[in-house]
Amino acid sequence: MMDDSRAPTNSSSSNSAASNIWQDREIRFDIPLAHLDLRRGEFQIDSMDSVEDTKGNNGERGELIITNLRLIWWSHKNRRTNLSVGYNAIISINIRSASSRLRGSTQALYVLTKFNGSRFEFIFTNLVRNSPRLFTTIQAVFRAYDTTKLYRDLKLRGAIIQDKELKLLPHEQTYNKVNGVWNLSSDQGNLGTFFITNVRLVWHANLAENFNVSIPYLQMKSIRIRDSKFGPALVIETTPRSGGYILGFRVDPQERMRDIYKEIHSLWQVFSVNPIFGVDYTMEDRPQPLSSVTVQRTTDDVEVLDQEEDNSDVFAAYYADGTKNTDREAVFHPDLGLAIENLREGISLEQLWSVL
Repeated sequence: MMDDSRAPTNSSSSNSAASNIWQDREIRFDIPLAHLDLRRGEFQIDSMDSVEDTKGNNGERGELIITNLRLIWWSHKNRRTNLSVGYNAIISINIRSASSRLRGSTQALYVLTKFNGSRFEFIFTNLVRNSPRLFTTIQAVFRAYDTTKLYRDLKLRGAIIQDKELKLLPHEQTYNKVNGVWNLSSDQGNLGTFFITNVRLVWHANLAENFNVSIPYLQMKSIRIRDSKFGPALVIETTPRSGGYILGFRVDPQERMRDIYKEIHSLWQVFSVNPIFGVDYTMEDRPQPLSSVTVQRTTDDVEVLDQEEDNSDVFAAYYADGTKNTDREAVFHPDLGLAIENLREGISLEQLWSVL
């Protein structure tokens, strides 16, 4: 690990950059409407105005927004009933049968997540018949997010250098290559090379390309020139989310190191104004002429059942196991001739069997 907590002694410069980015990392329920707005660097990929949150708000029609960072759903009845599901919290996405009040038994998108030590399951049903967009778009965007982690996550000892050159990411540009950069993670230091790009700072050892670190600007907490036992050093502190590393580097002469510091600091600040999260997705289906897709308006033959006000914890409806880690009492079921866990109120064995 290239953590040098001994390097900095006296601070000479410090500033702030992109921070408080929670949209792709967290799951939030019934958030203030302002939190539904897209942050800087976040953009909408697709929207569907007839989607049901089948697990938590079965029977309610809502709108689903797919961005490059998260899924946003809100109820048409009241936008304060909403969800924000960050892609970083998603474990798996599957398509299975579900029981919808508005569509009956139908195919739905199951999204299994983990956040703050708890697992949550979300079920989204597209109320527009014969439309695969809900399945194809979300799965494709999630894959795009999952395969672009180098834009957002600090990486140690990655396969990022080939023949002494940095493997550039899509839309990444190298602004400077600096030779003669010492990494101060050991008593003797390691001589290497900086690559300064528009999305990250990369260092690798000249004698071992696999001894490297990729630091996205997204994970930088501070950049400073501070005193160390090796003399003045360029010190980069990363966010707690990325491990809270303190990385020390030295470049001679000092004037050259200050020029490098100014360049990195400037790119870091530019990135903060408009972060690049790396997710690049283009809708392949070209829109058809309006005349070819216009159909006569019809009224859905469905009955929306108003649910009674429930003051229980909003998280409970989305727990992956349906409970808060508690087992229900086992009872004898005469039809099965077996002892089973007591069913929750309002749930029958026939209903569970029909889902299976």
